[in-house]
Amino acid sequence: MDENMMSQGGTQADFIREELNFNIDSEDPVTKASLNDHPVDEWIDIFGNGQLKKRVIRKGENGTRPNRGDICTLNITGKLEDSKVVEEYENLVIQLGDMEVIQGLDLAIALMDVGEVAEIVVDPRFAYGKHGKRPIPPDATIIYTVELKTSELEPEIEMLSINQRREISNKKRERGNWWFTRMELPFAIQCYRKALEYLSSTKSSTNQSEEEESVSDAELQILLEDRIKVHNNLAAALIKTEAYDAALENVEHVLRCQPQNVKALFRKGTILRLKGEYAKAYAIFTEMQKLNPDMKIFTTELITLKDKITKNAEKEKQLYRKMLGVVQDKNSSKDGKADDKSKREFAKGVLWTLIGAASVAAISIFIHRFTS
Repeated sequence: MDENMMSQGGTQADFIREELNFNIDSEDPVTKASLNDHPVDEWIDIFGNGQLKKRVIRKGENGTRPNRGDICTLNITGKLEDSKVVEEYENLVIQLGDMEVIQGLDLAIALMDVGEVAEIVVDPRFAYGKHGKRPIPPDATIIYTVELKTSELEPEIEMLSINQRREISNKKRERGNWWFTRMELPFAIQCYRKALEYLSSTKSSTNQSEEEESVSDAELQILLEDRIKVHNNLAAALIKTEAYDAALENVEHVLRCQPQNVKALFRKGTILRLKGEYAKAYAIFTEMQKLNPDMKIFTTELITLKDKITKNAEKEKQLYRKMLGVVQDKNSSKDGKADDKSKREFAKGVLWTLIGAASVAAISIFIHRFTS
């Protein structure tokens, strides 16, 4: 911001309007939250609906707000509305925007400067929701005191050692698992995909010792095993969201490396069943039953699939017959039966009429002969 304007008592909003010739409403909640010159102790309603609020307790260094992907070090204390402390972290390191903390904090920290201490009130929707988390009860509003100690740029993956990449990736995978157990599937998927980024590169690291010119086969194998775990977990989350093609792609990644991976085979069979490809699913579960004959779940799946295949085959047979005109539809069949019944009744009526007429004629002749 222009130092002269600041010295004259101008605000950041004034600078944007007058110097950048851009009209903004400084009282709009979202705009107000994004400006970094609001007074200490003034509450900022970030969404404008009271579900996420922030106030500065101690100002930080102006212009040092972290960006998405930055590595932030934080001190955090969380209390319930009755002042009971339920969360406390010292020197917690997170990657901003990667859902490594609850959503409300992830959003509010992006509006803090380095060195700032802020109070952040998070509605249950953006905290732990209806599930809660021990010792946090369900549907609890949490009041946080947060200090943003440092903010650094995200390191380039190729600059990290194998162990560093594995450590970061495992942290993100475990966070994805946590979101998965809470059925927060979009967040779980985001964490799993980020975890894969740290396991994808096979370039040599500048942090390796001079004797190691490239990644060893043993290290590659370790990375591969970690990738398999993440792909399997990602596939499970994608199945839950009915993103079957994407889930199948992740399963195939695993099976290319480990053709007999039980989790991957089971998920592939499940995906094919859910897509209605019953014959292919049956083949997968048959293979799994051979590999694991004691697993009853495979037998159950095979029974279910066999029934579906039989029913599908019968439906197709009926469809072909109908297309060839061999079988009438139900309505025409009923109408045909009704017509046949009417015809039979009509024929009976005609027959009895003829018999009656013949009888009358015979009696008339007999009477005529004996009376004439």
